[in-house]
Amino acid sequence: MFSKKQSAYAWSVLELDRRMISLRKTIQVGWSILSNGYIAGFFQGNIYQGKLKNVCVPGLNCYSCPGSLGSCPIGSLQGVLGSVKYKISFYLLGFFILLGVLLGRLVCGYLCPFGLIQEILHKIPFVKKVHTFQCDRLLRWVKYGVLLVFVILLPLFVVDSAGSGSPAFYKWICPVGTLEGGIPLVLSNPLLRNTIGALYAWKIVILAVTILLSIMIFRPFCKYVCPLGAIYALFNKVSVYQYHLSKEKCVRCGKGEESCPMQVNPCTETNHFECIRCGKCKKACSNEAITPGFKTREEYKKPGESAGVCLKEREMTLNE
Repeated sequence: MFSKKQSAYAWSVLELDRRMISLRKTIQVGWSILSNGYIAGFFQGNIYQGKLKNVCVPGLNCYSCPGSLGSCPIGSLQGVLGSVKYKISFYLLGFFILLGVLLGRLVCGYLCPFGLIQEILHKIPFVKKVHTFQCDRLLRWVKYGVLLVFVILLPLFVVDSAGSGSPAFYKWICPVGTLEGGIPLVLSNPLLRNTIGALYAWKIVILAVTILLSIMIFRPFCKYVCPLGAIYALFNKVSVYQYHLSKEKCVRCGKGEESCPMQVNPCTETNHFECIRCGKCKKACSNEAITPGFKTREEYKKPGESAGVCLKEREMTLNE
């Protein structure tokens, strides 16, 4: 049996984990509302074009959304690369490097409105939820191809008679613009309804497929398609915010891997490119072997306490 002190400690750890998950959801919802706070746009059928639109938001959020107060970083990147005058923006380079070095894919887990939408869709009951499949790992590389071809190369080299490149990713692939911008604007602005055609229908199909896959698979767009996630992923192993694994405390129980919705094993793939720092592995770990934060690696090399009781034993303790 465990002492009252040990039981109180176990309870405090579980409560802290619950609060961390709740805090993440609060930040996700709060940031989505804040970055799309131009309420008048939804009623007037127009887009906010104030000074805030000169500032990029961290996550994937459509510039053309009636409520959007900022610019999408991928849209801005394509705009610069496809411009006749400018082919590079030091602001955008600094933006990606700063967020990448500081947070890595924490941005995906906390500050991406479309990521939140996918998570909400995944909660819808379905006949069979797909955790992983044979080509899952291979398909994760597709988003890097999307970044290279549709975001960078096509706007640079496929240009019109005036020398302007086309924003190929948002024109042909991105379902975010359709969901957040295309549908609301068409519904609220009668003049736009006469302009829709085959391209709009194609984007509706892309959106419908994305919604269906999101119900079946956790964040499929983030895993396989999103070029912004691909950029942040490149910084995941070197970002200041890290997940640190205590080898003294980790007992290789497998609970961290089982809990990860992105199919990452935190014991062998700590800070993997696919880790969005959602905190579920930390919550599942009963020995507190996983510690997230801005601390340096040296701070986690100190010997920790011996591996404690497993999660099942702690739950038994709480029920006594």
